[in-house]
Amino acid sequence: MAVVNNFVWGPVMLTLLVGTGIFLTIRLKFLPWRNLGYALKSIFIKPDKTKKKKRGDISPFQSLMTSLAATIGTGNIVGVATAMVLGGPGALVWMWISALFGLSTKYGESVLAIKYRETNEQGEMSGGPMYAMKNGIKIKWLGSAMAILFSVFAVAASFGIGNMTQANSISNAVYGTFGVPTWITGLIITGLAITVLLGGIQSIGKVCGIIVPFMAVLYFIAGIVVIIINFENVPAGIAEIFTMAFSPTAIAGGVGGTIIASMLSAMRWGIARGVFSNEAGLGSAPIAAAAAVTDYPSRQGYINMTGTFFDTLITCSITGVVIASSGVLGSVDASGNLVSGVNLTIMAFQSALGPAGGWIITIGIMLFAFSTILGWEYYGEKSLEYLIRAPIAIKIYRFVYCLVTFIGSTIALEIVWDISDTMNGLMAIPNLLCLLLLSNVIAKECFDYQERIITPERLTRKALRNK
Repeated sequence: MAVVNNFVWGPVMLTLLVGTGIFLTIRLKFLPWRNLGYALKSIFIKPDKTKKKKRGDISPFQSLMTSLAATIGTGNIVGVATAMVLGGPGALVWMWISALFGLSTKYGESVLAIKYRETNEQGEMSGGPMYAMKNGIKIKWLGSAMAILFSVFAVAASFGIGNMTQANSISNAVYGTFGVPTWITGLIITGLAITVLLGGIQSIGKVCGIIVPFMAVLYFIAGIVVIIINFENVPAGIAEIFTMAFSPTAIAGGVGGTIIASMLSAMRWGIARGVFSNEAGLGSAPIAAAAAVTDYPSRQGYINMTGTFFDTLITCSITGVVIASSGVLGSVDASGNLVSGVNLTIMAFQSALGPAGGWIITIGIMLFAFSTILGWEYYGEKSLEYLIRAPIAIKIYRFVYCLVTFIGSTIALEIVWDISDTMNGLMAIPNLLCLLLLSNVIAKECFDYQERIITPERLTRKALRNK
């Protein structure tokens, strides 16, 4: 399984992921970059009710929070630290580069999700890459086959990377910090998951609309405090990040150890962990975008695009700069092995905050991982709904999903990581093909929205300023 996983997340796949982002960025004339400020403002602006009839289940803000709930997870704490150990501090730069092009990818897949979404028998919105494939690709048999494959991979990934691995991270973190047995933590997580998930997307959207902003602000403030306390080391840390991003071979060191990494390893691990963290191109986030109340596909496309900005360019950056400026990168444990993953991040926060740093990371993992469980349940549910048009199947799925949460909390299943990681990566193949095949549709929606909405709004603001 490891061999398959290495291929799925190997150079070919990473090139396809980033290459699609580069292609769409150029195809859209860099509008996702140029309109990032507009996109950030749009998060808190409600669509004009008088212009066009709105359809959807949750608000644009709740849709973004549900998407962020599934993307901002343990990858922002564990994944960044792992990338900086395996690829050196320079991996952070390649995370940023992949995220910049990922803005266009996330915009494009969200636009297609809104444009081709359908209304199910319960009156709820159903959308995502599978519906774009089915309704948008002209060769019907190809579109249908791609849609089925994507849905199967998404359902499988929801139980693994979206559930078991997250629950396991929570229970282990709580046990390590507070000594609470994993089965007790598992019962609590399962009970909370049942309470939220049985209420459907409205319940998920409301809870994520509270948890995600809270956890993001808490982690951001704590990270900034650590950076301020370690401020003397920040310039050297940032210099090391950029130096090792483009050096043929460079060395970084911390307490008792060194990290040797090349530009190629920094690129590989930075892009891999960046894509894994923000999920741009995997096709998961558009499923949440399709549930949003909106009047134009591009409006929600821009709003959901900011998920990549918040996830990688903000949250991952905080983790990366904290580690780089703390002096702990390259530390070794009692066995002489390099400290990596969550333990490295905890060491970085503890370097400035003491024991409180460990508590903050534990709380962060709890909130990050639990919100990921909620977001991924919705992704899996909608993917299953595409495969099986029976309401009873969805109810069974929700119940089984919650039970799997308890299993993940109490049993360390290494093979689950490999299988779910592979399924997560395989989702990207049909999704990226869909984006390339429907790039003209994405471009038309983008340019039309620019001409109808964004340009007139900017001209109006300019005229008012001139008065």
